Amino acid sequence: MPEIIFNGPAGRLEGRYHHAGTGAPIALVLHPHPQFGGTMNNKVVYNLFHTFVNRGFSVMRFNFRGVGRSQGGFDNGAGELSDAASALDWMQTYNPSAAECWVGGFSFGAWIGMQLLMRRPEINGFISISPPASKYDFTFLAPCPSDGLIVQGTEDQVVSEPEVAKLATRLSNQRGIKVKYEVIKGAGHFFEDHMDELNRITGAYLDMRLGRNS
Repeated sequence: MPEIIFNGPAGRLEGRYHHAGTGAPIALVLHPHPQFGGTMNNKVVYNLFHTFVNRGFSVMRFNFRGVGRSQGGFDNGAGELSDAASALDWMQTYNPSAAECWVGGFSFGAWIGMQLLMRRPEINGFISISPPASKYDFTFLAPCPSDGLIVQGTEDQVVSEPEVAKLATRLSNQRGIKVKYEVIKGAGHFFEDHMDELNRITGAYLDMRLGRNS
């Protein structure tokens, strides 16, 4: 997967980018908390990246500031949101005719992704895996601007499943928005023994949204 270096607000950012060709939909995938070992090579992030690749998307995953070869230091979310916006800008420069724009994120990356969703009206789909609804405020999603998927494990020791369920219900109750909530029974925060099921759920949702169901 081609390595890229692009300019962010706090210096150079390191990423991996797959280009699917002119007119392909684009997707940005965001990694979990930098201060708890989160990187773009996290297994959930890697698998979601390839779920998009396998469906014809041009896709980027990258390291937030201070992670890997990315310059800068952790900024409690504000800087990381700016990093994500810069990554999306970079992708749009190389994909000016993309008809679809998606954001995917895992844990902390899901929180950042949902904030980006509110700031960039061109994003018309999201996949949010284990959004940390018990740790961060998601009330900024008022209203949520696009349809999407939320996936959560029942045995997550980091993120409270009932709190994620409340978030999904609140978003689903907004007029004109369809948020699908999928629970994986027995899955912990990192979906160690449930990656195949996670891939199946995210892939099936994308197929449905892209009109590829048989």
